[in-house]
Order: sequence, then C-alpha cells, then structure tokens
Amino acid sequence: MKKTIAVVMLSLASLSAVAERADSLKQAAIEFDQAHLDEVTQTRTLTGRVVLTRGTLTVKSDKAVLKESPEGYMYLTLTAAPGKVATFRQKRDGGPDLWVEGQAQRIEYDERTELVKLFSAATVRQLEGGRLSSEVNGAFISYDNRTEQANVGGNSADGQNKPGQGRNTLILAPRRGAAAALAPATPAAAPSSSSGKQ
Repeated sequence: MKKTIAVVMLSLASLSAVAERADSLKQAAIEFDQAHLDEVTQTRTLTGRVVLTRGTLTVKSDKAVLKESPEGYMYLTLTAAPGKVATFRQKRDGGPDLWVEGQAQRIEYDERTELVKLFSAATVRQLEGGRLSSEVNGAFISYDNRTEQANVGGNSADGQNKPGQGRNTLILAPRRGAAAALAPATPAAAPSSSSGKQ
C-alpha cells in the first residue's frame, strides 16, 4: 500500500547552485511504498517508487535514505534499482523557464557542505525554454553549491581514474539562435572613393 508522508520538514537545500533558492524554505512531501523510520538515529529509509517534491524540486528513486545530524543537517542518499537511475529536476533562478535535471545510479547530497555527488552513469543537464543548453556526462560528477563549481572527475563510479574505463563528455548548445547562425555575414562597407571631380 502506498504511504505518503506529507509536510515533512527537511533542511535539504537545492541540488544545484542555480536552482530556485526559495525551494530550500519550503516543506517537502515524500511518497513511497514502504519505510523504516528510526527516530533514535534520525535515519529514515524509504523504498519503492520514492518521489520527493519540494517547491519546484522533484526527486525520484527506488530507495532514499535520509539522515539528520544533531545540528539538524540532512544527508540524503538516493539509490536506483539495477538497470535504472535516480533522477532530480528543479527550476533554476534567472528566468521563467530555466531548469536543471540530473540522473545517476546513486545520488548523494550533504546539506552541511552543500555538495552533490552523482555516481555511475551520471548526467546533469541545463534546459532553457525546453531546449538543452548544456549537458555533462561521466562516471562521477560532483557539484559544490557554495562555490558553484563542478568536477567531472575520473572515469569510474568512485571518481577515480582507471585505465580503459572510458571518458567524460560535455555538450554545449549554441547560444545564438538558428537564424543568426544561418544568416550570411554582413559584408564590410566598401570604402568611398573620391575622384576629386565636382
């Protein structure tokens, strides 16, 4: 039977530094099939079609483990079933239709350090008006919300470089519109010649 914990207050900050800042101040609702809630250790283990929503943030995974420190900081681990991926999607600040989305077999978020780590088959995309503006793919991606810096490190799921394990990819969509890219270059104006005749 599907159970819902509505209005669970999480101190989980946004998964991207460019994510909508207001989301971190909103309540979270989590849907799941089963849960083990350990209030002594402040660990909540949720399994089965886990969907967390908080403002514009939506997170989906097969399993989510939420731990809370004595100071109230959250540590979140999302894990996908074999052959699947855990996902997140969130609106970005700066415009009406800007989004960031990502996926990996495992996603970890540490609220204290504001560090997001994506392990195995990791992808992070930025969308503008429904169009892809950038995408990065790798075996391991980490993103520091405080410094707004990403590391696409190594070529293995633990972020280490291992020979023969493949390479990472960065895709950047053109910033100019298609019409601007296809327009012929404007020729320079011909210099005017003066023959001295009047």
